[in-house]
Amino acid sequence: MIQEKELTSGLSTKEAEKRIRNFGLNELKHQKKISAIKILLSQFNDFIVWVLIAATIISGIIGDKADAVTILIIVVINAILGFVQEFRTEKSLEALKELAAPTCKVLRDSSIKIINSIYLTIGDVVILEAGDRIPADGFFIESSGIVVDESLLTGESVGVNKECGKYKISSKKAEEGKDGSNKLGKSKKENGLNNEGFMGTTVVKGRGLFKVDCIGMDTEMGKIADLIQNIEEEKSPLNKKLDSLGKILVVICIIICAIVTIMGIIRGNDITEMFLLGVSLAVAAIPEGLAAIVTVSLALGVSRMLKKNALIRKLPAVETLGCTSVICSDKTGTLTQNKMTVKEVYLNGRIHELEKEKLNDYTKFMKALVYCNDCNYDFTKNKMCEVMHGDPTETALVNVFFSDSKELERFINRANRVYDIPFDSTRKMMSVIVKEEGKETCYVKGAPERLIDKCDLILESGKLKPFTYQKKKQVMEFITAMSSRALRCIAAAYKEEHLTRGERLEQNLIFLGVAGSIDPPRQEAADAVLKCKLAGIKPVMITGDHQNTALAIAKALNICNTSDQVMTGEEIEEISDLELEGTIKKIRVFARVSPNHKLRIVRAFKRKGNIVAMTGDGVNDAPAIKESDIGVAMGISGTDVTKEASSMILMDDNFSTIVAAVEEGRIIYDNIRKFIRYLLSCNLGEVLTMFLATIFYLPNPLSPIQILLVNLATDGLPAIALGVDPPEQDIMRQPPREKKESIFARGLVEKILVRGSLIGLCTLLSFMVGRFYRMNLEECRTLALCTLVMSQLIHVFECRSERHSIFQIKLLTNPYLVGAVLISVLLMCSVLYVPFLQNIFHTVALTLNQWLIVIFFSGIIAFINSVYLLIKSK
Repeated sequence: MIQEKELTSGLSTKEAEKRIRNFGLNELKHQKKISAIKILLSQFNDFIVWVLIAATIISGIIGDKADAVTILIIVVINAILGFVQEFRTEKSLEALKELAAPTCKVLRDSSIKIINSIYLTIGDVVILEAGDRIPADGFFIESSGIVVDESLLTGESVGVNKECGKYKISSKKAEEGKDGSNKLGKSKKENGLNNEGFMGTTVVKGRGLFKVDCIGMDTEMGKIADLIQNIEEEKSPLNKKLDSLGKILVVICIIICAIVTIMGIIRGNDITEMFLLGVSLAVAAIPEGLAAIVTVSLALGVSRMLKKNALIRKLPAVETLGCTSVICSDKTGTLTQNKMTVKEVYLNGRIHELEKEKLNDYTKFMKALVYCNDCNYDFTKNKMCEVMHGDPTETALVNVFFSDSKELERFINRANRVYDIPFDSTRKMMSVIVKEEGKETCYVKGAPERLIDKCDLILESGKLKPFTYQKKKQVMEFITAMSSRALRCIAAAYKEEHLTRGERLEQNLIFLGVAGSIDPPRQEAADAVLKCKLAGIKPVMITGDHQNTALAIAKALNICNTSDQVMTGEEIEEISDLELEGTIKKIRVFARVSPNHKLRIVRAFKRKGNIVAMTGDGVNDAPAIKESDIGVAMGISGTDVTKEASSMILMDDNFSTIVAAVEEGRIIYDNIRKFIRYLLSCNLGEVLTMFLATIFYLPNPLSPIQILLVNLATDGLPAIALGVDPPEQDIMRQPPREKKESIFARGLVEKILVRGSLIGLCTLLSFMVGRFYRMNLEECRTLALCTLVMSQLIHVFECRSERHSIFQIKLLTNPYLVGAVLISVLLMCSVLYVPFLQNIFHTVALTLNQWLIVIFFSGIIAFINSVYLLIKSK
């Protein structure tokens, strides 16, 4: 039976595990995962592969069994390489989905724990706040202004107010789960109370405790699971472009291959050989793995970002990251350490520095800051850092008065909260009514400028005095001085009469004092800001803090230097969108900003042509995050709604992680350009070798099996290794690229055309030199084969940089590439010097003089180009 104590202490870990075994996990049924065998078989579901298999069968029928077996082996090896790529990508994405699964705060063993929502079970008590997604079906047992958006289920956009009701069990049978369901019996609306909550709906206001009574497929969401589980993976824009490019290249290559085949037949060459040649050339020329390598590169990049605490939720965001020109970042916890400590207090008419003096006559002030506080306490622990859980500012306000957990427990237990108005970003205040010793008192805390306006009296040294305009101005001057020292100021007030429920509660208050706490800047954030500036990225701070506090932190981080680079929320309110757009270029800090201002800031930056990354954690940040080009949610402090709207989640809430992700985005994009340049140049070289030979009425420089060998040796491993190439040292000293920039921009097309043509020309020249020295056809073809392979393997190192010479690139910084090239060289040497392979690939062992011809023609262009780049860079 469910015990009444579960409502406050939650389930024990042992009981929760027992119920998970009985009722299963709290998850919706997923689509069947693609099996490894299906992925492997899909590698053969390709038109070119079908043609190649047909060619293999024909070769076998006409008696050319060696060629048939070799072609088949090459097809299988290519399929295995493709399978490894796709399987690895699938596994990477699965792992990322698991990490991105929603979490929830649950009471277990009388303490608050954050768990993956799938491990939620019946009877669990969940802590819900504004912005959280309800993780299962159940009902509210405690509610403080809870409003839920149920539009996902009902289609109604108006939030639904929730109250709390007593727990009831509908039947013992259901409770014990004997009917095989995972239900404990639905809660009933008592006295017309609407206290039910449903999986997938969102808390938009308030906070409360939520009792789970239905999980997984038995929830209301489970009944319509087929509407939300068939979400397809979004293809990146780059992948779409490359798919289109691939189709165009297929058509061009097939036309060229058909011309080569037909002209060979017209000239009297063997029809079967020319057919095989045409098919082999098509296989070698068509970059069928281009889109796949892009996906692998993106997936591997996402995995690397995850190691740097940046979880990418949407794959296209990786491409956009490299274009980022403005990063709008929250201050607290992102640019700062989020370790608040109260340093100064304004009390009894003056400022007290707590490190130098002790407070007197502070009881009311202490009660206001401790009782009007949403910290959660676990008094089973002894250390204060383990006892308190909550917002760092709120824990700091408790820590300033208490260092002993037992003393704090006694103090907390003296009073009971009977009513509250939660903090929200519009009012910038929080109010509670507590009952102590039979008497009710209202305590309020919030932004000083808001709270001061609500006060008529001030308590100083135990005496109530009128809070006149002059006195208010004097207090604000003290607060301004505290803010200029980067202190975050929280004011406190109270009243003991006219404690009516509702917003009128926050009127006619008695002012108590102000606590000034500091959150030091992160050292790594200062380094990241410098990196941003060198990369042509504008770092912008956005905070709800006072402008003086914001300016002091911004100066420490070198985000801005003067006060005219700061704009407040009030100033934003007073100007139009057009005026904001006109002034935003010089602004580096936005202070006293509410979440609805963020949306205007994002739009203003975007209208000026910027690519904007915007951070946020609260539910009201979601529109700005969704509007930005790169929405960044906080992994620690962020709400589920914000995470849902984001493209990226910071697992450590750290600004430097955003900059690291931007750098990674640039690296990935550069690497994609590298292997596109490499693959297309090489493929163009292969096609031109055969096409030019046909035009000049030369014998075929390569046999069909040799063309397939080139494809196997040069297209696979080296191209993949380029996808994990380390960044160039000056990658974060380049300006951001335009978002609409073509992947072939900045001269890439010219590089591909020129280098591809030269590879083809040099290969043909080496073939012709062999003929000039009266070598037999097999020797000439071996020269051409080795020249083609070696020129491509040399070119792969050229592709590592678009700005620097081979002589300026450190070879061993990419061991994967060195390894891939060595494997390719070993494969080439094997077909030259192993007699069995010589017969299959129709090659001969090259002499030293013949190798000199190969080295000259494969290396001369790369050498000249590298010397030119070396001179140009100096």
